[in-house]
Amino acid sequence: MIRKSLLLKLFDAAFMQRWNDKARPMEFTELDKQAHKMVIAYFLGKFEENTPGFDWLEIIEGGLFELLQRIVLTDLKPPIFHKIKADAVKYKLLNDWVYNELEPFIAPLGKPFCHRFRKHFSRREENVNTRILSAAHFYATKLEFAIIRQANPDGYDIAEIQKDLDAKQKKYAELPGIAQLNSHAEYRRFISLCGELRFQTRWSNLHRIPKTSVIGHLLFVAILVYLFSLEIGACKQRRINNYLTGLFHDLPEVLTRDIISPVKKSVAGLDDLIKEYEKELLEKEVYGLIPSAWHPEIKMFAEKEFETRITRNGKIKILGTQKTAASAQNPAGDASELINAEYNKDIFNPRDGSLVKAADELAAFIEAYVAIRNGSANQELWRARVSLDNKYQNEIKNIGGINFGEIYADFD
Repeated sequence: MIRKSLLLKLFDAAFMQRWNDKARPMEFTELDKQAHKMVIAYFLGKFEENTPGFDWLEIIEGGLFELLQRIVLTDLKPPIFHKIKADAVKYKLLNDWVYNELEPFIAPLGKPFCHRFRKHFSRREENVNTRILSAAHFYATKLEFAIIRQANPDGYDIAEIQKDLDAKQKKYAELPGIAQLNSHAEYRRFISLCGELRFQTRWSNLHRIPKTSVIGHLLFVAILVYLFSLEIGACKQRRINNYLTGLFHDLPEVLTRDIISPVKKSVAGLDDLIKEYEKELLEKEVYGLIPSAWHPEIKMFAEKEFETRITRNGKIKILGTQKTAASAQNPAGDASELINAEYNKDIFNPRDGSLVKAADELAAFIEAYVAIRNGSANQELWRARVSLDNKYQNEIKNIGGINFGEIYADFD
């Protein structure tokens, strides 16, 4: 079972400040950096899907493992970390310590998960998946540094950092996705556009600590729904689809900004109108920045994010949404249980929209919970916490085999 302790440990990344020894025009958090990194990893990975050894799950889990490692190594500056990493013995000792720190949090995820965590950091040679993650990490850092450099044009070690980034640019230049970025301005605009989600603050009208961004929220949701998918024994393609839906489900907000639920629900039909407008903007502003072959997939992630669906005989079949999960005919479950029973196979390309929705709302609950714990007395945060707690403890307790009632009760 996914436990409160792990959820809050993951959320610690929203507190972690980057570049905190430099003048910064804005806050840079580790959660936001890792989120942008995984968006870039998706872009790079799309150009490598036919490369021998390529594996989306290795990229997804590798990104999660590296985030967890970074949460533990909070204050270790990159130059020191890279120097340790170059020494195999010291790096192993460091990762043994990291694992011991994290074991109480990740042990409930099972021995296979813990084994994959340790294996990821014991690998001494890069493969296509770790190379994509490293390149994505570099590119996200490069975009951050472009902002930092403007605020510190003659700052200490700025020239050295630029030199290091230039060397990495050459190192990854032959990677197909990096080569595509270097030669196509529209691809760079797509990555930059997604990165702007880190400038958009969620619950922006409220005092909160920490103030989370939309892009940080996306990664948090992606990780949650991936862990839930692991727990219910989801097939490989189902896990991939669920994670990537979480990572892109609020992509339209780069064009519309974060519109809070009370506003969407304030007028009958407004939510549907906003959805239609988001679809128009995506068509106009976003889809033209990426290859047309990717459009059906991105549309599934960003436009129909809460639909539970499969593909059968080449046709998409909608099994339901979370809105229809609890009913007189099916009071305890939802369409995800139908996937569990009949369609939990890669050939059906399944995706649990209701599970993504539940992860999205759990992330919002944790944002409110942590803000209240850190001193915010805002009534809107209290209402959000109470309404979500009531929804999942009393109305929709189980989704696809995940007992959300128990998860929320753990926070009580």
